[in-house]
Amino acid sequence: MVPNTCLCVWCFQNTNEAVFAVEFNLSDSSNIITCGKSHVYFWTLSAGQFTKKQGIFGKHKKPKFIQCFVFSLTGDVLTGDSEGNILTWGKSAADVKTLGKGAKETLQIIRQTRAHEGSVFTLCSLQGGGLLSGGGKDRKIIRWSADLAPERECEIPENYGAVRTIADVDGEELLVGTTRNAILRGTFSDGFVAIVQGHVDEMWGLATHPSQNIFLTCGHDRQVCLWNTEEHKLDWCITLEEYGLCADFCPNGSVVSVGLNTGRWLALDLLTREVVCEATDGNEQLSVMRYSPDGSFLAVGSHDNFIYIYNVTESGRRYIRSGKCNGHSSFITHLDWSKDGKYIMSNSGDYEILYWDIAAGCKLLRNRFESKDRQWASYTCVLGFHVMGVWLEGSDGTDINALCRSHSERMVAVADDFCKVHLFQYPCPKPKPQWRVTGGGGVESRERLASVSSTSPYTSSPEPGTS
Repeated sequence: MVPNTCLCVWCFQNTNEAVFAVEFNLSDSSNIITCGKSHVYFWTLSAGQFTKKQGIFGKHKKPKFIQCFVFSLTGDVLTGDSEGNILTWGKSAADVKTLGKGAKETLQIIRQTRAHEGSVFTLCSLQGGGLLSGGGKDRKIIRWSADLAPERECEIPENYGAVRTIADVDGEELLVGTTRNAILRGTFSDGFVAIVQGHVDEMWGLATHPSQNIFLTCGHDRQVCLWNTEEHKLDWCITLEEYGLCADFCPNGSVVSVGLNTGRWLALDLLTREVVCEATDGNEQLSVMRYSPDGSFLAVGSHDNFIYIYNVTESGRRYIRSGKCNGHSSFITHLDWSKDGKYIMSNSGDYEILYWDIAAGCKLLRNRFESKDRQWASYTCVLGFHVMGVWLEGSDGTDINALCRSHSERMVAVADDFCKVHLFQYPCPKPKPQWRVTGGGGVESRERLASVSSTSPYTSSPEPGTS
């Protein structure tokens, strides 16, 4: 028989300002410390009630933020602040050897140690009384002796960001978390390498290499990252001046083009990471980049409703604009080339499907049914004859965000607004096809998805593609 247990939870009002850290005293669980914006509070639990004492800054400048604290072996409290200082708190330099005694009285700063340029984001206690501190602006990790004398230091490379947190592995090896979503592992002697790294803001662009097990991403953090899928690591990363929103590899695999939020786009050499070409199309964000199958053309879809066509020569290193597809009444969302490289299919923000004869000078094809049986080199358009069946009954034009056909051309993956990824057989031209779905909520029934909206982009008009 399981004995009855009781869990007691205390709620106490600390401050109206943000709280960044809270921890029990290691030697006395009736004492708690909290710190945050312009404050340090020392709490004591007695008779079921918390009482607090505010840390007194006295003659010392009150920092805007106190981000972290640790306990020393003597029981003192060390805090790191936004002024770059490590503050030691107690009643006097000779008194207050334990936090239990000090927390019942008013504590003040008994020592200020200049540690970093910019904020001290993290402190980490070491066995034997030593201390590690991590800085923001200077990106430094400093090892301190028990009496706060600096012993060693190192600087984290700029591309990893500032030091946010440190964990001691074995007294020598460290784990370091940074402000740019990286976890580093290393030592003061050998330096640090990233074992985990990612984007730090919304990711919008994704392109897979045509022949190698690598892919490229870009997003609002202005980073362009090349990932190795075999080794599960980041091969390289560069930072742009603007947001990257879309990308595509040239079919020869040596060049990748990245579309930006200002209408500008870049062609990067994959090995040297140098910009081999750049151009600007309009002044609105670019939403899709797509090379023709043989790499002789590049199509650039923009939020200004146009698709810009470029002739590509010198293995993807020279671009000359050769035309512009003018006919959409809303921003371009998706586009694909035909296998012969002569035609383009495109979707826009008003759920319109248009077909273009590029060989004839970006001519709009009025009879869309001529393209019904055309073979496409890729299939990412969410609207089209070959994928009409992926739109479940009752769904509207915003429900499906992305679509991609497999390399075998046997399946198509669909990402929707309900955090699900559906797998359909390809082609999928008819309603009520067989499909599977995966996601955070498990399998979702067709009826559940159909009930969330009432207007389908296909049922609103007898002819597919009419907005």
